[in-house]
Amino acid sequence: MRISGDHTGLAVEGRLDVRSAADAKALLHAAVDGGEGDFVLDLGRLESWDATGLGVIMGTHRRAGRAGRRLVLRDVPMQLQRLLVATRLHRILAVEGAVQDPVGTTLPALS
Repeated sequence: MRISGDHTGLAVEGRLDVRSAADAKALLHAAVDGGEGDFVLDLGRLESWDATGLGVIMGTHRRAGRAGRRLVLRDVPMQLQRLLVATRLHRILAVEGAVQDPVGTTLPALS
């Protein structure tokens, strides 16, 4: 896993899983704590995530909310969009672009 960016947004590359979760959590939380306004998490180069990685994203969402910020997911790969829909997290998280439900209907998302 590789994370790059600053306190306004980060890009995650590789796998966000149990092996990388602790480092990812520390970096994401430090970035959220160090800025203001929307915090953009670019997932365009994320190959996969597991339940632990999803937990890191949800923890970052909660931390951003407590800091008066909003976590915005950008360039979410289709496979991961389907996971967000299956877990109904697309209703909680701000996602740029359209998120598809399992039958192909476009659901509301952040534009």
